[in-house]
Amino acid sequence: MSVAAIALSLVLVVICLFAGLPKVVLRGMPTANLRRHGFGDGKIRFIGAAETAAAVGLLVGLRYHPIGIASAVGMTILLLGAVGYHVAWGDYTGDSADRANAMPAVVSAVVAIATVVTIVASQA
Repeated sequence: MSVAAIALSLVLVVICLFAGLPKVVLRGMPTANLRRHGFGDGKIRFIGAAETAAAVGLLVGLRYHPIGIASAVGMTILLLGAVGYHVAWGDYTGDSADRANAMPAVVSAVVAIATVVTIVASQA
């Protein structure tokens, strides 16, 4: 695996943990924002568990690459879904506070896509 793939995988691990763990324990701003938009605690915990599982999968993927690819692809899908929800909620056209809450999903999705591309490219 290339240095870039390892570095991006580790950055995505940090993103997954910072995004997922607060949702698993139902604390913090991400949980409050999801509740504000009608998400129940079960759904919030499920999203957090998926993000946390992606972090574990990415770490395992440093040794066994197919797991890393699957985790990065899964996280990409999850993050693109998050961006879609933010678009539907009008967060990117609303006030600056809404945009500030919505932008991490875009940045994280870009990192996830770059991670998938670099892991796959390093296997070729």
